[in-house]
Amino acid sequence: SREGREPPGALRPKVLAPAAFHCSSTMDVRQNEALNGTRMSWNIWPGSRLDATRIIVPLGCLYTPLKQTENLQLVEYEPILCKSRDCGAVLNPMCVVDFHGKGWACPFCKQRNPFPPHYAEHITETNLPAELLPMCSTIEYILPHTQVAPPVFLLVLDIALIEEELEQAKDSLQQCLAMMPQNALVGFITFGAMVYVHELASTALPKAYAFRGGKEYAAQQVAYQLGFALKNDPRGTMGSAASRRFLMPVSECEFTLNSLLDDLTRDAWPNAGTERRPFRCTGAALSVAIGLLEATYSQSSARVMLIIGGPCNVGPGMVVGEELKETIRSHLDLQKDNSNAKYTKKALKYYASLASRAVGSGMAVDIFACSLDQVGLYEMKVVADKSGGYMVMSDSFSMHVFKDSFRKIFDCDESGYLQIGFNAKIEVFTSREFKCCGAVGGLSSLGKKGPAVAEQEIGEGATCQWTIGSLDKNTSIGFYFDIANQQADAIPQGRQSFLQFQTFYLHPSGRKRLRVTTVSNRYTDSTMSDIATGFDQEAAAVLMARYAVFKTENEDPLDVLRWVDRMLIRLVSKFADYRKDEPTSFHLTQEFSIFPQFMYHLRRSNFLQTFNASPDETAYYRTVILRENTMNSLVMIQPALLQYSFDEGPPQPVLLDAASLKGNVILLLDSFFHVVIWRGETIQAWYDAGYQEKEEYANFKTLLMAPAEDAKQILHDRFPVPKFIQTNAGGSQARFLTSKVNPSTTHNSSGGFGAGASDSSVVITDDVSLKVFMEHLIRLAVQS
Repeated sequence: SREGREPPGALRPKVLAPAAFHCSSTMDVRQNEALNGTRMSWNIWPGSRLDATRIIVPLGCLYTPLKQTENLQLVEYEPILCKSRDCGAVLNPMCVVDFHGKGWACPFCKQRNPFPPHYAEHITETNLPAELLPMCSTIEYILPHTQVAPPVFLLVLDIALIEEELEQAKDSLQQCLAMMPQNALVGFITFGAMVYVHELASTALPKAYAFRGGKEYAAQQVAYQLGFALKNDPRGTMGSAASRRFLMPVSECEFTLNSLLDDLTRDAWPNAGTERRPFRCTGAALSVAIGLLEATYSQSSARVMLIIGGPCNVGPGMVVGEELKETIRSHLDLQKDNSNAKYTKKALKYYASLASRAVGSGMAVDIFACSLDQVGLYEMKVVADKSGGYMVMSDSFSMHVFKDSFRKIFDCDESGYLQIGFNAKIEVFTSREFKCCGAVGGLSSLGKKGPAVAEQEIGEGATCQWTIGSLDKNTSIGFYFDIANQQADAIPQGRQSFLQFQTFYLHPSGRKRLRVTTVSNRYTDSTMSDIATGFDQEAAAVLMARYAVFKTENEDPLDVLRWVDRMLIRLVSKFADYRKDEPTSFHLTQEFSIFPQFMYHLRRSNFLQTFNASPDETAYYRTVILRENTMNSLVMIQPALLQYSFDEGPPQPVLLDAASLKGNVILLLDSFFHVVIWRGETIQAWYDAGYQEKEEYANFKTLLMAPAEDAKQILHDRFPVPKFIQTNAGGSQARFLTSKVNPSTTHNSSGGFGAGASDSSVVITDDVSLKVFMEHLIRLAVQS
């Protein structure tokens, strides 16, 4: 197994071969995820580029850089880097160590490196530094001699809201002020027809600087108007001291900001009657906020938090006009280029320019949008996507979706630090026989060229380094790879591929950290006889979903659906067992058995279907799926359904199928964005009769409470917090469940409405069922 990996001049006898890492296909993928935060679509790799096209599903890896991995080692010293000119990989357990010659061979570029003196002195087979221990394939370095500024939160509040909504938003802001770390810096901007930057240093008299809502502001203009200068400016003596009036530690300005919020009222700009929308200059407000942080805390731990309750209709970035009779654009308007979609192209271009300003300064921009109508998330999405900021969408500021999600950002760990990493740079290193095509997630390319960059591009490609404004423990990125070798026999039997991720980020404690994860996979032989055993259908479904959602940005959703179908048919016909033209002989092995149903649910989902969703909803769902971990993404694609009943004992997972909607059960549906408790007719009838109040029916009361407790746990653990819905068979909100289940019994099946099925399980839809989908798939797959 060491062939082709022996470093030049290494001594054979005393060599530590990285045998512990020959990841066999049987290695539990979940165990690998718990240890390294990685999930691969294929855990055994093809040996050539041609073979990589034959396995249909791209080679990919889902990586969660800040995952709370098992026994993560924190070390406080500088990492040891490979000295090769275009490498820079960090010493790791995959390296071949020569204890006699006190050196190590880099598995990525084959360069032989000497150990520094303090390592060479002590290193032996039994005395290894942490980064060479097999269980430390993921390790985190706290870099010495680095001090960074505390986190900066710039709150940008829409004050063109109705009174009730404004009160709720203010209440949330005041709660979060109390939760923020005392050393965190905070700034406050409000906007309606104009933008107001509030001074937090003046306690006696509240003071704000006004910016016109009709234009964009660069960092220089913002600094000039607020009275502090940038570098190279003759007035520049007063830089940071002057900016301190607007961005102050929470401990010093909490009282001022609280009283400012107490007295804050709706935007007083004259509103021209009930037929017009209130003026909102969201685009200008964002440019002022980004400009303020560019001028003061560039490349620091900063985020802009935009809290908005309506569409921008003034100045740059406007998405709709003043008149209420002009409705905001729908998907159909965008397709047909109707008159009310006339602002969209210009707005998209404007927000893309703001996104690149935010990315250039290493900050994140969060968007919290709460409104019954659209607010323009479709156009603003690019700012949160490129900067890695959060996006939360809800109907009202009074709902838990907003209130609890907003609060969760300020949750601290046991040491009292926020659970967020700021201004991260992530770089990928690959062994020479494969390269990285790109990454899909809330990140931006840094355009760094190197030996790991592939010609083909997927997502943010043509680079081996990316920047992410903000990371939390669930933020996951999908990386896609391509095999560089043209001939299959170029890779010797049993050869390993090596992959390393290096993530530099600013920790809220004020220290710079580096997380290094190194993983390895085995290459298959030229016949690819065992490659199927290395297929991880869950990770593959998520990587395919990300790729498909990324494609929808530049392609028609119908074309993307056809692409997903073609990929599935080709995958199934390649790996299933069947006799040509005999659908009855078809059999899928367990590695592939549930992949088709993931694709079935993906095709029906809001990620690819724009029917019955506004452009804002589509933008929101797509943004969230592109950054969640494997399990959360799977729940979005194929929701989980639990059944509670008297007969079955503890809650049972049941099929996401109309047949599961029985009268005598309670169902709990988790679709990530919604958590639904559904009661069958019988249960609802008992509930209406008040049996749960009677002592002799205590077990019925227990049954009712069980799903509520489980739902509470989901709501507590998840970000963004899902919308909670309680409904029953035939209830108006039951649509949240019936739209997700496989319509095995519809009004068309079983000869007439409801014949042969209880009415609750009939789903009124024209969608094909999973059974019909599978029949078509099998027929197409076995065709000669």
